[in-house]
Amino acid sequence: MFIKNKGNTEGKGKGYLALIVTCIVWGTTWVVSKMGVHEIPALQMAYIRQFIAGVAFVGFFLVYKKFPLPTAKQFQWLTVMAILMFVFANGLSTWSLKWIPSGLSALIGALYPLSVVIIERLFFRSQKLTRLTYIGLFLGFTGVLIVFYENAFAGIDMSMFIGLALSMFAMLSWSVGTIFLARNKAKMNPYYGTGWQMLISSAILLVWAESAQPTVALTDISFKVWMVILYLVIFGSIIAFIAFIYSMKKLQPAVASLYAYVNPMVAMVLGALVINEKLTINILWGSIVTLVGVYLVNLSIKRSREKIIAEAEI
Repeated sequence: MFIKNKGNTEGKGKGYLALIVTCIVWGTTWVVSKMGVHEIPALQMAYIRQFIAGVAFVGFFLVYKKFPLPTAKQFQWLTVMAILMFVFANGLSTWSLKWIPSGLSALIGALYPLSVVIIERLFFRSQKLTRLTYIGLFLGFTGVLIVFYENAFAGIDMSMFIGLALSMFAMLSWSVGTIFLARNKAKMNPYYGTGWQMLISSAILLVWAESAQPTVALTDISFKVWMVILYLVIFGSIIAFIAFIYSMKKLQPAVASLYAYVNPMVAMVLGALVINEKLTINILWGSIVTLVGVYLVNLSIKRSREKIIAEAEI
């Protein structure tokens, strides 16, 4: 018994370390991505990143681990997830950084639990909205409005609304992907599946990027941008994804999901320090209000599930 408890403690310790890595690294990727999209088209940078990371993941499991190729049914599932999570969620959020601050885009991304609740309620009738849920929804969206107002009306530009729309669509796509994943699980190693999703998305993003606007020849991409892509691949797409999935395995979901509250703050502080993005008291307060709203929505969902379980056991 003592050995088992010691193993559990060590596992949780590593889980918390993985969570810290996820929080910090994913927070930095917003700022690093913004540095890259100023020099090359965002979709081009996204497909290069996903392709390299996808080859690394898939190559490791195919060559070293001798995993079989996905079945036709698994490939269909992987394609849906790739489109939702990497083409739209990752691709469009990266594109949004061309027009809006990295901290604001990260904050909008953190709203996905709120949109999951709304989508589940509207289309599946599977979420009961309590008073706590409504308060959380109100605070979440109000906080984003405060941050957006502070950024936009210092010098309002219609391009900011383009960035905002792209970021919102990316967040909604992540929400739909989360719901799809919960309702349609595939029996695959999560790391292997992630690699295939990256590869599939890179092919789709390649077609989209090359047809949407002029791209930069690979030989003309600057050393700085290649370093940006290398950082996004190694830290953002490989290390952070491994750490995130590991933390989900070792920690309670409520604890593992804390990365969503920390990422935006990391992005805002780093954005102010590295690329001189605006950071004021109102932006910080708006961010805190938003994250409190997200926490309350998650708390209301947890309480509703606990109540359902308790009633089922009676």
